[in-house]
Amino acid sequence: MINKLFKRAGLIVIFAMLVTGCQTIESYDYTALKKSKPRSIVIIPPNNNSTEVNAPYLYLSTLTKPLAEKGYYVLPVAVIDQFLKENGLPTPAEMNNIPLDKIDKHIGADAVLYITINEWGQKFMVISSVTTVSADLKLVDVKTGVVLWESTAVATRDSGDGGGGLAGMLINAIITQVMTSSIDSSYETAMLANLIAINHKSKGLLDGPYKISTK
Repeated sequence: MINKLFKRAGLIVIFAMLVTGCQTIESYDYTALKKSKPRSIVIIPPNNNSTEVNAPYLYLSTLTKPLAEKGYYVLPVAVIDQFLKENGLPTPAEMNNIPLDKIDKHIGADAVLYITINEWGQKFMVISSVTTVSADLKLVDVKTGVVLWESTAVATRDSGDGGGGLAGMLINAIITQVMTSSIDSSYETAMLANLIAINHKSKGLLDGPYKISTK
């Protein structure tokens, strides 16, 4: 299932690049990122503005792979989370208030990725269910506090496009509602959102020092 997701996501990323290529989109200013040249990233568990209480740690688990594939060393998220909890910071809200000098001294990463989840989950309509994930990403230089890169990771998946006319869409919506307790597509939608944001042609994250060339 995961392999199929990434294949499908790759096609969507390519499509998004082709679409945006036909539009005039101002490229991101990478001056600070190029100057900083971070090699390692620590991801702080996300702040959560959604109604899903489990969203922060579900979303947290979707970021290591795309960042590593982009060429950065990502500190193990579970280890960092446990370390912060053992040092008196039990919630993501408290973790996001750690002074940068403390991160530099005790964790030692070059950059820290802050995340705010704005939307997470499924909404059921008459003939479809829509899954939306939206999160703001901000990469900050640990030593200087300068913002190196910002983006909004967002993706939407609609179950209504299943063919078969109105009857087919109604059946598809009912099946989706019945199965949602065991299969929540928010996780896959989050992975897709990250792939698009991180690999965006003009506003994505630049390749890191460990990027493996495919040429």
